Amino acid sequence: MSDAFITVSDLSTHLGSDTRPIRAVDGISFEIKKGETFALLGESGCGKSMTALSLMRLLPVSGRIMSGEVRFRSQDLLKLSEAEMRGVRGGGMTMIFQEPMTSLNPVLTIGEQISEALRVHLGETGTTAREHVLDLLDAVRIPDPGKRIHEYPHQLSGGMKQRVMIAIALAGQPDLLIADEPTTALDVTIQAQVLDLMQQLQQQRGMAIFLITHDLGVVAEMADHIAVMYAGQIVEQAERETFFSNPSHPYSRKLFESLPTMAKRDQALYVIKGFVPSLQGRFEGCRFAPRCDHAMTVCHERPPTWHVAGRRQVLCHLYTRGEDVTRLNEPPITSTPVGCFSQTERESEPLLQVRALQVHFPIEAGLFKRTVGHVRAVDGVDMAIRNGRTLALVGESGCGKTTVGKSILQLIRPTGGSVRFDGAELTRLSHSELRRRRSDFQIIFQDPYSSMNPRMLVGDIVAEGMKVQSAGDTADKRRERVERQLQRVGISARSVARYPHEFSGGQRQRISIARALAVEPKLIICDEPTSALDVSVQAQILNLLQELQKEFGISYLFITHNMSVVSYIADEIAIMYLGRIVERGTVRDVLRSPQHPYTQALLSAVPTLDPEAQREVIRLQGDIPSPSNPPTGCYFHPRCPKSMDICRQRYPRRSPVNEHHYVDCHLYTVDEPNPVGIKS
Repeated sequence: MSDAFITVSDLSTHLGSDTRPIRAVDGISFEIKKGETFALLGESGCGKSMTALSLMRLLPVSGRIMSGEVRFRSQDLLKLSEAEMRGVRGGGMTMIFQEPMTSLNPVLTIGEQISEALRVHLGETGTTAREHVLDLLDAVRIPDPGKRIHEYPHQLSGGMKQRVMIAIALAGQPDLLIADEPTTALDVTIQAQVLDLMQQLQQQRGMAIFLITHDLGVVAEMADHIAVMYAGQIVEQAERETFFSNPSHPYSRKLFESLPTMAKRDQALYVIKGFVPSLQGRFEGCRFAPRCDHAMTVCHERPPTWHVAGRRQVLCHLYTRGEDVTRLNEPPITSTPVGCFSQTERESEPLLQVRALQVHFPIEAGLFKRTVGHVRAVDGVDMAIRNGRTLALVGESGCGKTTVGKSILQLIRPTGGSVRFDGAELTRLSHSELRRRRSDFQIIFQDPYSSMNPRMLVGDIVAEGMKVQSAGDTADKRRERVERQLQRVGISARSVARYPHEFSGGQRQRISIARALAVEPKLIICDEPTSALDVSVQAQILNLLQELQKEFGISYLFITHNMSVVSYIADEIAIMYLGRIVERGTVRDVLRSPQHPYTQALLSAVPTLDPEAQREVIRLQGDIPSPSNPPTGCYFHPRCPKSMDICRQRYPRRSPVNEHHYVDCHLYTVDEPNPVGIKS
């Protein structure tokens, strides 16, 4: 008898009309065992989330399950009435979603939302429910649960909101927890806490976890068994060690080759050609064949069948023709060298020089809006970027990274400090003088869709900056330049007459890059430009940025929390904490030999692709303090595992590790005179 908690057989889910349905899930089968973490891996649009919603029977209005069987606790969930399913949801199985803020009710307290789940599934009310709520909050490691029970979602950090979602999910004592991209929007330190919490709760309660993600590092950290999904189908299943030692499907292998690493710094990343196909039509052959380097004639003519070897299953024609499988082991022709600037160009005077930068936002209160304090979003930042170089700015959410970028561009006027760009002091320029200089520096936002006017055509969006800067003498010349920029970033010139919603996320990010390039800038600030992208699309964007830097000598300030991206694209790195930079240096120095305890904690929390690797994650206590009331002394000392008395008394001065590596920490200056404040 199977020990599976849930068995899915030939599940198919359609969306939209009956005449041309979107086959979001098209005949998938898998099982999840007791205490097992089953990971579903794949690109956006391949059907991962729709699979989870099908299991929970929470499909959108246009969705319908066409066939298959979902057996859970000996019941076929597809045959239950809606009233019977309500007893399963939240009780037998439950789900935590990718974005907790949109899943939590903003007008109910945390305690009320958890109590509701207890009342519905366990019948608990009053004092019993309150005690259980406190126990759940304590179980998910939310500090001071007696206080938090009365707070609203907006009063919590992103990591705390995700922990509340887990508490609500656990309230019904489920056997199966479905986690849909539970850490995508979280910093690496918070991600490590959430993953560790899920694993501990799984061990204590014996739950199975169905984990949906596109992050291979998270899969290596969490999963026992892995399924790879592509275009509505599962194309490979295997146990974790087997999968990571030898991924078998060509699509799985290409995902690994697309990952940025320090070892690939001198070459372009592999890009999976083309896009995930539309799921509206019927497929004659293998769905991956148009993008596969190993496709044969048979791949285009008929669907592949499963090749099964133990618990590994591969849906690929290569495994029904054994002589062709060896081609997968050939070194892939995946990359070309990425050129770099000469040493003379690299060692020129900085294009951007930032000194003692401060951005303080006033806190106003009372009828007359009197200033009662300040939010010290940026509190004394020094940095420099040379021509043709990339500086990565890394830190947890809320540390001030984006504010630094906007204040450099003078989109937010600094409270104090100096921003010298190409010899000009930007803080002293008037609005009209700044407008004339804006062609020299541009920004690429994290969410390209929200940064574009949905009512404007792509051609007008790209040309907008050119019109403001009077670039291009006539409308025809501007149009030619727009088409040239779009082609440069890999977008067809015919796209000028289309709207932003007609493009994929990766294409919209390319359009954002084209918009920034249209005015020929010397510096581009990239604010988390790849955080929401799949690894294959991320590879396209990183390659494009590298090529543009090589061709035009553009400098980048790359704001991110993705350490693998940093290791690939950046020349230097600055680690930021609560408005201040605590460590900076070359990427190789900082990533291979981190000195500041905060940097060490950040790097220890980054998941590794080696499932056998033993790493010790440094757990930081609590959350980042409020910038409106920073701690005395070193801002990091309340969370630092190496804190000393002097750390609570005064801020450390900057100490050199070597010629290109600096750290602000009393561990390296404790025996030297140290006046209060930041010293460069």
